[in-house]
Amino acid sequence: MNKIEYFPLVAEDSTVIGKATRVECHSGTFLLHPVVHLHVFNSAGELYLQKRAEDKDIQPGKWDTSVGGHVDFGEEITDALKREVREELGIRDFDPVFITRYKFVSDREAELVHSHYCIYNGNIKPDKNEISEGRFWKISEIEAAIGKNIFTPNFEQEFIKLELSNLKLK
Repeated sequence: MNKIEYFPLVAEDSTVIGKATRVECHSGTFLLHPVVHLHVFNSAGELYLQKRAEDKDIQPGKWDTSVGGHVDFGEEITDALKREVREELGIRDFDPVFITRYKFVSDREAELVHSHYCIYNGNIKPDKNEISEGRFWKISEIEAAIGKNIFTPNFEQEFIKLELSNLKLK
């Protein structure tokens, strides 16, 4: 059964101003819609990245943020974050720390990204339908691969902009 997904449309302050389908949001309309990101670090300071499945509609086969997903219409940001982390990595018990909210515009969409991080040393079970593989990367490995078409542009920009390599992990 193919259910139509609706995303909230938001102003840059995160106020919901309407709704649109996934297809409408991803078809070059640049309708601003919220997403959640979680950067999962282990206690050694390595960052878990996921490799997007080849059949994803945006950036297939690229390494990306630990968890990234859309907020459904009517869903709170924290609920979307917990749902996405559970769906993508099978993690249920984590303590997210808010980093920032920012607007990201690609060649076909506009997202209001709510970025978080956590430290997690437990078992990770990536969803094989969405993620082809996942692993922890040393920060030096990520820095060496920036600009080589390995990562999604969104991840690269976020890694640099938020200075994830300098994040003071609690």
